[in-house]
Amino acid sequence: MNNRKTAIRRQFNRSAEGLYDIHADVQRTMAAQLAKSLLRWFNARNADPLKILEIGCGTGTLTELLINQWPQASITALDLAPTMIKVAEQRVQSSQTVDLRFIQSDVEIWAAEASSDSFDLIVSSACFQWLSHPRQTLSHLRRILRPGGLLVFTTFGPETFRELHQSFDEVYDANKMEPQRHGLSVLSPDQWKDVLIEAGFSVIHSKQEIHKETYASPRDFLQSVKAMGASTSEAAKIEGLGSRRLFTEMYKVYEEKYSIQGGIIATYELLLIEAGWSDSP
Repeated sequence: MNNRKTAIRRQFNRSAEGLYDIHADVQRTMAAQLAKSLLRWFNARNADPLKILEIGCGTGTLTELLINQWPQASITALDLAPTMIKVAEQRVQSSQTVDLRFIQSDVEIWAAEASSDSFDLIVSSACFQWLSHPRQTLSHLRRILRPGGLLVFTTFGPETFRELHQSFDEVYDANKMEPQRHGLSVLSPDQWKDVLIEAGFSVIHSKQEIHKETYASPRDFLQSVKAMGASTSEAAKIEGLGSRRLFTEMYKVYEEKYSIQGGIIATYELLLIEAGWSDSP
């Protein structure tokens, strides 16, 4: 496992027991949207039990929704962080009759070795932004989907944390420095479509939703993000502008530009993407 994935696993292990679920309101919203989107697809299927793969099960929010709505399905739930799996197992432990197994693994490695035509449905909520090699990984997921199968995932779009990025950019500009990305670079719906087509999918639908959250202050916002294990940044250490000063100036800009009654706002762009393929010419 590379250093980036090791760091991600460590972050989510730390946040799994307690803090993650306290702060994961947006992630719960995304999981609920994903589960709701599956209703029509499930209703159109025959009565045979379905085999479902969930990628990045986290603390089991989506897993629990899948179990409650489709108790006859066979579910494989995968996550990089063992502590996340431990919490997910505790969440669904009363569902003894469900065909469910948890696997601790990096999907980018696991999917490459999985058997072809293994699953009817692959789902993932708020996870794919962490993929290091999305095209390659999606190609493997396309291979392990059975004919007529479906991939459905939620993830974050480029407008996510717009206020934060603009506040940092203003500070860098004021100090005559090249802006850096504080956080992950994420794909747009069109970029996801291109990646999915390259991976072998041909029927692709996407939905976008702008979601606003309120926090007491920029510091509270970042502490919430950190508490969920999602504080990875692409910014490198810089000379001439210390970290404390950088963040102090960013907080000031953020509060001046994005304060509302009750605190500050933070934007989340939520993407819901469905992908399949047709054998017809």
